[in-house]
Amino acid sequence: MKTLLLTLTAALAGLANAAPVQAFLTTADQQRLLSPSAVGAPAAGPVIRIDTQRRHQRMAGFGAAITEGSAWLMRHGMSQPQRDALMRELFTREGGGLGFELTRLTIGASDFSRRHYSLDDMPPGQTDPELEHFSLAPEREDVIPAVRQALALNPRLLVMASPWSAPGWMKTTDSLVQGQLKPEHYGSFAKYMVRYVEGMKAEGVPIFALTLQNEPHFEPGDYPGMRMPPATRAAVVGQHLGPLLKARGMQTQILEWDHNWDEPWSPMAMLADPTARQYVSGVAWHCYAGDVSAQSQVAQHFPELDVWFTECSGGEWKPQWHETLPWMMRNLIIGSTRHGARGVLMWNLALDPQHGPHLGGCRDCRGVVTIDPKDGSVTRNIEYYAFGHASRFVRQGAHRVDSEGGAAGLDHVAFSNPDGGTVLIVSNSAAQPRRFTVQAPGRRFGYELPASGVVTFSW
Repeated sequence: MKTLLLTLTAALAGLANAAPVQAFLTTADQQRLLSPSAVGAPAAGPVIRIDTQRRHQRMAGFGAAITEGSAWLMRHGMSQPQRDALMRELFTREGGGLGFELTRLTIGASDFSRRHYSLDDMPPGQTDPELEHFSLAPEREDVIPAVRQALALNPRLLVMASPWSAPGWMKTTDSLVQGQLKPEHYGSFAKYMVRYVEGMKAEGVPIFALTLQNEPHFEPGDYPGMRMPPATRAAVVGQHLGPLLKARGMQTQILEWDHNWDEPWSPMAMLADPTARQYVSGVAWHCYAGDVSAQSQVAQHFPELDVWFTECSGGEWKPQWHETLPWMMRNLIIGSTRHGARGVLMWNLALDPQHGPHLGGCRDCRGVVTIDPKDGSVTRNIEYYAFGHASRFVRQGAHRVDSEGGAAGLDHVAFSNPDGGTVLIVSNSAAQPRRFTVQAPGRRFGYELPASGVVTFSW
């Protein structure tokens, strides 16, 4: 009996002496921006219950794309001390930095490039099937130095890459704009992708994953793009790119789709090809149409494949914090991870006050930060704080764990970090404050979350 009493006393003392719950709050009126906040006593009302023993996907990280426009702006629109400080803030957790651990590059130009180019451009009517003119020179100007700096700051940073178009000579249009890949150049395109991965590795930038084509069901009219139906993607991956990567002993993964939630039938059609399927490790998604639940719809058919969320952009079409902050939390940070995403990426890391540099495409997109090249000053946007609520606290290697309960308007997701710590993110999309209680192993506390607010708890 004495031994039992001593054990209970020690356990209670351990709970009493446990490190306090830390809370960080962002409000739609911008009066609190990832600001420390206090938790309270449990109270009557909805309860969010966390079960850290029920684990789901292992997290790779959160981040944003280093487009050519973003890299150029950071390198030419800021002084070196300004750039160094911003990169440290974005890619480490020093001093409350975001700690981005995932990024995406474009293979050649996107709409957020200052000119349209591929890595093997040829004059009209000429071809280069052996890729004798392949060159990473355009990427060496700004993108590679920017990624190298990010990797030096955070060696855990995972880098993926996507082409917006094959070189024009491989396509039906003989142009970077619109068109489809010609069957006779399927092999050349696969070699082009492999040359990119090999070249980037030699530059000190390992590419952990590729997608075959950004938004393969979209042919933009004023910037590089290429339509790739499921049968084409299956043929290129199954007969060319997959075998080539394997033959060269390369570990770079292939991710299918890289497009919106509204057409889950397309990745399922591609993955129905057993030859292609054996080379695919995951499915990548964008936010611009459909519902995030499509991620789970496909994952139910292919549970062995990883889920990735690879692109969404904020923009001046929705500048209101009280609308956009809860939407981003509900769909991107919370929704995409609850539907299996191992990594979550925003689009441009940085843009200028005129929403560029860009050439065609989106005219009012926002970056995670806005850099004014007149003086190098930085504005931290809605996206900065939305992603910061996850990236600052959820470590690479964390597992998503069960979180259930709450009430309508309270969206939430929980993670267990490699060090045993727990992170819970809660968003309130209601027009009124919501009070709730959190119940987790060894923890029980209450909190009142303002309307359209977001809070991250860590303990």
